[in-house]
Amino acid sequence: MKTSTAPASGGVYRYYVLVMLMLTFMFNIADRLVMSILIEDIKAEFVLSDTQIGLLAGTAFTFFYLILGVPAGRLADRTNRKTMVAVSLALWSLMSALCGAALGFWTLLLARLGVGVGEAGGGPPSASIITDYFAPHELSRAMGIFAAGAVLGPVLGYAAGGLIAETYGWRWTFVILGLPGILLGILLYYTVREPRRGRFYARKTEAAIADKQEPFLVTMRSLWANSVFVRVVIANSFTNMPAYAFAIWLAPMLIRNFDVSQGDIGLYLGAMLFFGGVPGMILGGYLADFLARKNPRWRPWYCALAVLLTMPFWTLCLLSTSLELTLALYLCGYILLVSTQGAAISMVQAAVMPTERGTASSISSLSITLLGYGIGPALIGLMSDNWAGAYGSLSLNYAVIATVVVSLSLATVLFLWTGKAVNQEPSPALAPA
Repeated sequence: MKTSTAPASGGVYRYYVLVMLMLTFMFNIADRLVMSILIEDIKAEFVLSDTQIGLLAGTAFTFFYLILGVPAGRLADRTNRKTMVAVSLALWSLMSALCGAALGFWTLLLARLGVGVGEAGGGPPSASIITDYFAPHELSRAMGIFAAGAVLGPVLGYAAGGLIAETYGWRWTFVILGLPGILLGILLYYTVREPRRGRFYARKTEAAIADKQEPFLVTMRSLWANSVFVRVVIANSFTNMPAYAFAIWLAPMLIRNFDVSQGDIGLYLGAMLFFGGVPGMILGGYLADFLARKNPRWRPWYCALAVLLTMPFWTLCLLSTSLELTLALYLCGYILLVSTQGAAISMVQAAVMPTERGTASSISSLSITLLGYGIGPALIGLMSDNWAGAYGSLSLNYAVIATVVVSLSLATVLFLWTGKAVNQEPSPALAPA
């Protein structure tokens, strides 16, 4: 496949591309999570249970995402990736805006399904493009910057969403936050150049096949046999499950348990995620790269340590009776958890061949989405409804605590398990550029 000529290693333009893809990721997460700050308004207008809210906030988005994720990843491995990102961004932004026209549970469910259709095509090609713009020794920090979009997205959804909702209502919040993504998609299409696939692939004798995609079953067998890839994907999925639980349920928990307005909660959460998450993402990527120079196993080891330390902070924050202490404990855990994402994403991309990166990224996203959005929100909502008689407004807190303890314990063990495989399988992308 013929692609545009990308600049050589180094240069400023690649950082422009990285920022554009990071902003795309930001809108991806914002359109998923803006509903969190709107949950109480939507629940009151449509008279919904926590289980139904869990279905709208997570499961609805996940349905088509799961169906289309792997085909989208396969497409990213053989087609123009920047076009795919631009079209996907415009599509999910439009569907997010249409959420504001919902007439009830079922029409809102259909609009959320449409958001999942668009977002399935955004992540895999973005990660693949970045891997062809940045050399292996700087990939963790590049992915850390890219992953900062996962922090800025909730900031946009919480802070802007809360203020807009207080002024114009939840319907206009969907519209106002959804439409700018369409403009970003157009800008990305006309200003981002497609890089040559596999530029930094280490096996020079195989460089000629960098644009030749293997049959689907061959690719799947290759990925399944790649122990580093499999272990990182499973570990990172359990890492993100409680992160998405907080992203969806923290705002309604605070509103239910403390005397605080929707707009104030949005500002508090937005400020914390920005000032804690962005440095955490970027510095975590730099730290993982630094440690990995001495021993490549430090990438999964660092992730295991950070995830383990997150658990007590997030458990205690949900037991606190003080709003200020709740927010402070959440922030400490959040900085630790998000600092793992640059290393985790880079390990997935570096462990596979160039023609497998889109598929690998889609499988990773699907696994995270299945646990974090498909199962987590509905399960937490169901536990909250069942425990409401015994614990009242705190039933939601206890449901999230159960998710935090189980998920992060498993993630810690799985990252340590990943470390045992790192030196056993030299990554195809880890030779010097």
